[in-house]
Amino acid sequence: MITAFLSYSHRDETMRDELEVHLAMLQRQGIIETWHDRRIGAGSDFSGAISERLDASDIVLLLVSPYFLASDYCYDVEMSRAMERHDQGSARVIPVILDPCDWHESPFGKLLAVPKDGRPISKYANMHDGFLEVAKAIREAARELGKCDLPTEREAVDFGVPRRKGARAKARSSNLRVTRSFTDSDRDDFLDDSFEYISNFFENSLEELGSRNPEITTRFKRLSDARFTAYVYRSGQSVTECCVRQDGTLGKSITYSTNAVADNSYNESLSVDDDGHALLLRPMGIAMMSPGRHESLSQHGAAEYFWAILMRPLQQPR
Repeated sequence: MITAFLSYSHRDETMRDELEVHLAMLQRQGIIETWHDRRIGAGSDFSGAISERLDASDIVLLLVSPYFLASDYCYDVEMSRAMERHDQGSARVIPVILDPCDWHESPFGKLLAVPKDGRPISKYANMHDGFLEVAKAIREAARELGKCDLPTEREAVDFGVPRRKGARAKARSSNLRVTRSFTDSDRDDFLDDSFEYISNFFENSLEELGSRNPEITTRFKRLSDARFTAYVYRSGQSVTECCVRQDGTLGKSITYSTNAVADNSYNESLSVDDDGHALLLRPMGIAMMSPGRHESLSQHGAAEYFWAILMRPLQQPR
């Protein structure tokens, strides 16, 4: 069985959880066993446990994001040791690109990243498509390392590998996407689904924010089917708040206001876009002026974009 070590920033814990969901079938089949630092028991030597597991792993998955690159522990400790083992041939390092960041200039920039072409998972209209590519790549890596059973009939078609001697592989191209058009109904449904995704994302993230930081308390209010508010307090004092609503007056959009009681004003807006293959969300770019923030986003990417606006006052130097 393959042992896979997950190196990640705790800021990306939600994405790590999603990846593990997609690795469930590999775990059920006894092909891999995953480990990360949340499995360290109370009272254990944190650094020692990580070092032991990292040195014993067959595959190291680097969950790459701006937060991963900014983490001294992820970059200087876990990634450095992983690359040493990779260069020695004692482990396989696989970069998993979660969000856009300057990873190409890193020591692992020379490695083949997943999803295909290093496309960030947050850029997929449905992030499960990206995670599926990652799961398939890990299955293939396990096969190459010689610790995986021969492929099933379905996998034989997917990878062009015969399941048994004498069987003919059904080779095919992976370039099978075709353009499509989207109706007004498709776009309206996507906007509804996106608002629900963002609402659930905020509710769960606020709960986790409060549980990890004793001085922080939060409040989430779902005011209607098309509006919610979020409040964050530090030591009882209000620090940041927002109102997110589905707005039909702006050409069908989802707006973000830094004032939770605002009626018509907003600081950012998401509209439905498409790339010819999938529906996406395009921000106006007025709240986050950094390069690339005007690019179209998946539902998860859009939720993270709004969440970053809410978190900004909490992350400024005090």
